[in-house]
Parts: sequence; structure tokens; C-alpha cells
Amino acid sequence: MEKYYTITELTREFGVSTRTLRFYEDEGLIHPERRGRTRLYRPADRHLLQEILRGRRIGLTLAEIGEIIQVYKEPPGEVGQLNLVLKRVGEKREELRQKRKDIEDTLAELDNVEEACLTRLAEIGVGT
Repeated sequence: MEKYYTITELTREFGVSTRTLRFYEDEGLIHPERRGRTRLYRPADRHLLQEILRGRRIGLTLAEIGEIIQVYKEPPGEVGQLNLVLKRVGEKREELRQKRKDIEDTLAELDNVEEACLTRLAEIGVGT
């Protein structure tokens, strides 16, 4: 007999709301079985949820996560999925490097503005 997880079990395990799980279902990312109004999640759904949350933590959009899931289901399957994940990881890494550079540039500019203000205040004889 296959193990099933309830929505409550998964929300507790992963620290997400029931609304989040329903949203992922509405987006077509997970497909729990329905028994009346009850959702029953298979181990594969649990694994998908784990991967969706990992993708969100590294900054992937739901569309990107959906694409990665879809690639797994079609040829070349896992190989294609892994190559796509590597591509997306590289893109996210580059985005973060650019953001870090932008932050460093902004901090340097703030330092310059602060120094200019302090210098001008000293020139006009105002102490800080």
C-alpha cells in the first residue's frame, strides 16, 4: 500500500500554508489525489514540493520551476532536467553577482557623498 501524506502533514513538515499547497496545485506543479474534498499527496508529490521550495529559495520563478518539472517528464528526461537546472543556477548566480556589484557601487557612492558632506561641514565651521 502506497504511503499518502495529508495537507496538514506537508504544511507542518515544510512550514508552508495550506494556501501555498493549493496554489502550487492550481499552477499545475503538484497533483494530489482527491478523495471527496480531501487531498492526498503521494511521495512523488512530497518530493516535488521539496524541489519547488528549493527552487523558490534560490530565486527561481514558478514558471522556471514548472519548466524544469516538465522537462523531466519528456525526453531526454532527467538529463535534460539536470542540464536545465545547471543553466538556471548559472543565470541566478550571475544575477546575484550583478546585484552584489550594484550594491557595492551604491555603498561606495554613499561613502563619497558622506565624505563630501563632512568635508563641507568642516569647511564652513560646523562640527558634527
